[in-house]
Amino acid sequence: MLETGLSARSVTTVTAENTAAAMGSGDLPVFATPAMIALMEHAAMDAVAGSLPAGSTTVGSEMNATHLKPSGLGAEISATAVLTAVEGRKLTFNVGARDAQGMIGEGTHVRYIVDREKFMSKLG
Repeated sequence: MLETGLSARSVTTVTAENTAAAMGSGDLPVFATPAMIALMEHAAMDAVAGSLPAGSTTVGSEMNATHLKPSGLGAEISATAVLTAVEGRKLTFNVGARDAQGMIGEGTHVRYIVDREKFMSKLG
């Protein structure tokens, strides 16, 4: 059952592959904003995965986040997501990311519950 308060955490380490320079979102060897967003989304997906009906998953539809400070190579990054609202198929999360020095990003994220087969059938 989906209830507000469900939460999860995802963790990664900053490597050459998830820097702004490697991902094309900048030219510095720091944790890329797209990598931070993906980590936040992963936490949100995990937060509700065990409470979904059989054959369902969630897909991201909206992210409003601020990347507050850089994290260098080797830093461990953890993202958390907390389910704050359930409106039918629409799920809203508070998301945040931290490194050893503190908060590096925060925001809100919206996901929708979808039937896997029906969703995939919409592909051309």
